[in-house]
Amino acid sequence: MAIQSLVASPIIAFTILLTVIFTVPPIFEKLRLPGLVGLLVAGVILGENGLKLLNSESDTIKLLSDIGKIYLMFVAGLEIDLEQFRKTRNRSIGFGALTFLVPLIAGVLVGRLFNFGWNSAFLIGSLLASHTLLAYPIVSRLGVVTNEAVTVTIGATIFTDTGALLVLAICVGIHGGEFTALSLATLLGGLAIYAVVVLFGFDWAGKEFFRRSGDEQSNQFLFILLALFLASVGAQVIGVEKIVGAFLAGLAVNDVLGRSPVKEKIEFIGSVLFIPCFFVDMGLLIDIPAFLKTLSSVWLTVVIVIALISSKFIAAFLAKLFYRYNTAEMLTMWSLSLPQVAATLAAALVAYQTVNSAGERLISEGVLNSVIVLMLVTAILGPVITSRFATALQVSDADLETDSLATWWESPETEVEEKPHQFTVVVPIYNPQTQRYLIEMAALLARHEGGRIVPLAITKALIQMDDPQLVTALDQSQKRLKMAQEISQEFDVEVSPAIRIDDDAALGISRASRERNANLVVMGWSQTTGFRARLFGSVIDSVFWSSHCPVAVTRLLSSPTSIQRILVPVGDLTRQTIGAVRFAQIVADVNQAEVVLLHVSDRKTPPSVVEKFTSQLSEITAKGQLQVKTNIQTVKGDDVARVIIREAQAFDLAVLRSVRYRTAGGLGVSQVTTQILKELKCSIVLLGEPHS
Repeated sequence: MAIQSLVASPIIAFTILLTVIFTVPPIFEKLRLPGLVGLLVAGVILGENGLKLLNSESDTIKLLSDIGKIYLMFVAGLEIDLEQFRKTRNRSIGFGALTFLVPLIAGVLVGRLFNFGWNSAFLIGSLLASHTLLAYPIVSRLGVVTNEAVTVTIGATIFTDTGALLVLAICVGIHGGEFTALSLATLLGGLAIYAVVVLFGFDWAGKEFFRRSGDEQSNQFLFILLALFLASVGAQVIGVEKIVGAFLAGLAVNDVLGRSPVKEKIEFIGSVLFIPCFFVDMGLLIDIPAFLKTLSSVWLTVVIVIALISSKFIAAFLAKLFYRYNTAEMLTMWSLSLPQVAATLAAALVAYQTVNSAGERLISEGVLNSVIVLMLVTAILGPVITSRFATALQVSDADLETDSLATWWESPETEVEEKPHQFTVVVPIYNPQTQRYLIEMAALLARHEGGRIVPLAITKALIQMDDPQLVTALDQSQKRLKMAQEISQEFDVEVSPAIRIDDDAALGISRASRERNANLVVMGWSQTTGFRARLFGSVIDSVFWSSHCPVAVTRLLSSPTSIQRILVPVGDLTRQTIGAVRFAQIVADVNQAEVVLLHVSDRKTPPSVVEKFTSQLSEITAKGQLQVKTNIQTVKGDDVARVIIREAQAFDLAVLRSVRYRTAGGLGVSQVTTQILKELKCSIVLLGEPHS
């Protein structure tokens, strides 16, 4: 009794949840299983059918799970790329209709086969109709996001998720009883008006607030949270489930947030706390003994999984016939639309918790368990199939034509000037220990391009401009700039030192580089550029986002003048990757050094695909005007990071790209880059493109 009363304490329950969220996902990820699977398993073990340490009926679990549920749908709305949807709107709607209707029909047939009523059968169908882009990081890493089949599938998500939530709203309303044609029309009319108010009203209000609030990220963060919960409450007021409002809120503020640091923080909070709590709660609801005792539930699970996989395949096959896609594109569309995580799980929990006046649930416990099994199967199967077949996709030649070596490096667009724009490198300096190598790198690049460097010292602003602290700080900045000027003179390059007084160091750097129309910002490595710091936000992270030009973050172990071998890992043929190649070639040209482009391919990738990739890469690098010794090396390996770390041992410098991904299934920072940064023993340049 003492233990049970102790566990009933909200603080104890919250502590147990935090412990699970902190420890369990990394263990499962080491076993090559999604971390979310670990949270479900933990829920089963700690729930009523296990150690009885957590109770899904407790106020603490209910609150955190509810927030996690609406947060999950909010992030699902946020991660839909509206720009991609606009580009392929017609085909996205076409494939969206196919991959929604075919699984919907399959689900209805399964429901009727197992003697569910028509309302429950349609609800089961809607659970199969949506999809979560769990494998998006894979196609992004492979550089095939611009392939039409991929953009169409991404765009279709908005249709399938919206349709599934609409069916959910109707089914929940019908299950409540006394549902007539008039009440249905009233519900749909109210939902339509509500959707317009949220999508356009929140979008307008958000843009106005962000414009007026400027750099006040804390207030912007609170505004977005308020928008999320207002939309959720509004949905309940008109008689619709709150996850519908959360999804619409995500779509509404999508354009407002863009890729801002506020979006990073919004997603971070949800991904590390609230969404994991939701998955633990799902685990608490799983009754494995009852599930195994009921043979019909086992068969129901098997049939639902088969129905989902086959119906999504049929939808992709029909899209192939209608739009004349090849087999690799069809299989990629199928695998991308397979995972059932965000909308499916949130809707399933809502349906299970919906009880009518007779005490009947909208879906049975057997269906809920089946949906959880479906999530586990598709969350593993989808990304595996995507990684297998997406490697065969190709970016169109038209896209590659724009990816010349000079494109990323071109001067920013400016108004007509009396004289040609001079190549400018801005170098923020704040650490005397790393200042020399940093200035040397900037000077080498500027001299090669016939440009100049702008050593920049940022001084923290104070309210009074004659404050003694500010005077002291300005004196120190002047000393650092004088040292930078002396180093630059050794390289016979034009120097324009600058001091900026600013409240925000990152924005000060970005504003100064914009004012000087810089082509590149070269920054030094700080101790706060690790995994955690990048999530919470750092100066470098903010400069990556706010800068108008490429940013090179350097960790130089020796003088840049001594670099003889440069390694550039190449995973795709995007504009940003080719910019990294261009950067490496400039450094190599200055030192008469060698550049090696390393492509790590999956062991299952057909040799013909690797050969075509190598050929395209060779053609692109040959377009450059620099006569630099550039070799292409291909290595087969399943662990990309490990291969790069091993190969880099023989090099003086590695040039990497800053890449991050997120999905509604959870936070997914590019693990490859993170691991490489931790373990590389040579000098590093981490390149970030604007707004990354």
